[in-house]
Amino acid sequence: MAATVVSQLGVPALLRAVGHRASLALGALTLGAPAALLPLSPSPALLVPVAVVRGIGFGVLTVTGAALVSDLVPPAIRGRATAVYGLAIGLPQLVLLTGGVWAWSRLGPTPVLLLGAALPLLALPAMALLPRRVLPDGATEHADRGSGPVPAGRALRVRTVAGPWAVMLVCAASAGGVITVLPLVGAGGTATAALSLFALTLAQLVGRIVSGELGDRLRLAGRITRPALALTALGAATAAWGLLVAGAPVVVIGAGLVGLGFGAVQNDTLVTLFDRAGPGRSGTASSVWNTAYDAGTGIGATALAAVLGGLGAPSSFAVAALACVVTLGATWRRRPPPPPDERTALSRT
Repeated sequence: MAATVVSQLGVPALLRAVGHRASLALGALTLGAPAALLPLSPSPALLVPVAVVRGIGFGVLTVTGAALVSDLVPPAIRGRATAVYGLAIGLPQLVLLTGGVWAWSRLGPTPVLLLGAALPLLALPAMALLPRRVLPDGATEHADRGSGPVPAGRALRVRTVAGPWAVMLVCAASAGGVITVLPLVGAGGTATAALSLFALTLAQLVGRIVSGELGDRLRLAGRITRPALALTALGAATAAWGLLVAGAPVVVIGAGLVGLGFGAVQNDTLVTLFDRAGPGRSGTASSVWNTAYDAGTGIGATALAAVLGGLGAPSSFAVAALACVVTLGATWRRRPPPPPDERTALSRT
């Protein structure tokens, strides 16, 4: 995870240097190929370097993929396009989080690890269909055009990205912590944990789709984040209540609410960052968003697992809910005034 977050910071420069297609191919190779070494030994001397290299590949893929989606579609349908991208990420998780555990128990580790090495490499032929790079004006450049590197855009101001970044960080930490703690709580047995994780992952996909549709059709992009963050807090609190009093079904419902809110936050914050970044800086916006997602997931998993060990699972879910509520209050502010050109248009009417 640390290698992923660090590598994500350098992806915008990589995109400018070699383009989107080469970056995706590099990410797929470094994510997939090293996994073929994992069956050789369970020693940390092998596992840690492989994890670092694969983390770098994952970081390159996540930033490049999101930036490519933003660059290839017009802003009017960016919310829905981002939601479709979320489906491409989430559907394999929905199948493989459960299926991978089943395959490991039935087939053993080696086939599962080799499949993990092969899957990213299977995407390489499809990458040949993509443009070599997407230029700042939205035009695409294929290999036969031979243009030089895309010039660097202006850096994003901290205050421009601070709000969406903070919300994404805390929401990812809360959801990531819930995902980590659920298999460890033992309430209702393994079936409850598995069902809760399934509900969370499925609801996360629904949240992304609904957020994208509302953002584009009703022009609500940027206004969905806070209600979705509140929904995530409600879900974590519901899960805590289920563990304390109400039982396993309420835990599953709470996990589903966490996933629904988290999915909506993912989509809306990413679209917001793309809108604020403007043309030619989607790579930077994607890097900002992905670092919040992955750093938040790692922080939440570590922090809530520590709370679990000291105070128990209900307290860890309560901490997740409280973090969302505090962030909601800290980022709540009046809608900023329209930009100068929009104010001029309004005054003329």
